[in-house]
Amino acid sequence: MTTSNGGRLAAVVYEAGFPIDEFLGRVAGQLRAEHVRLGGALQENAPGGDSRCAAMSLVDIATRKRFQISQDLGSQAEGCRLDAQGIAEFVVLFDRASQDNVELLILNRFGKAEAEGGGLRPAFARAMEAGIPVLTAVRAPYAEAWAQFHGHLASDLPTDIDAVLAWCHDSVRPSRAARPAQLSPAG
Repeated sequence: MTTSNGGRLAAVVYEAGFPIDEFLGRVAGQLRAEHVRLGGALQENAPGGDSRCAAMSLVDIATRKRFQISQDLGSQAEGCRLDAQGIAEFVVLFDRASQDNVELLILNRFGKAEAEGGGLRPAFARAMEAGIPVLTAVRAPYAEAWAQFHGHLASDLPTDIDAVLAWCHDSVRPSRAARPAQLSPAG
């Protein structure tokens, strides 16, 4: 289901198994090539490993700094364990960083931690308060919590790179129109 309300908040709605981290990385790469000033974080998972849960990191888009966000629970673990400390470290640095030059914020996903009131939720809220467009991703188990969080202010986007880039371009247009004389540095 795709809805568009012209807002400055959107989520790519995806199913389990879809390579959302790579998809958002491609979106960010294309926007950087177009000199869109990006902020936020993308998730990267360590390749390989014998366990069911790869080591996960948040990568700050602007600085490329990595924040470990998973705990190694050992080979007998049935699933992943999110490490809230890594997320908290990112949010603190995000709060300290000047968002004045950011045209678009990409936050890797609105997932279980955000649905429960934690995770990157403060970063979402602060960006919305600052009027910075936010792109994220959400899976069906968290769609209801996502809808409650944004109160019907967000657009749902398909897993189509052209549709996502079109939303991004529409979202940054107002900030670019306000600063027509400035050249945008590569992000």
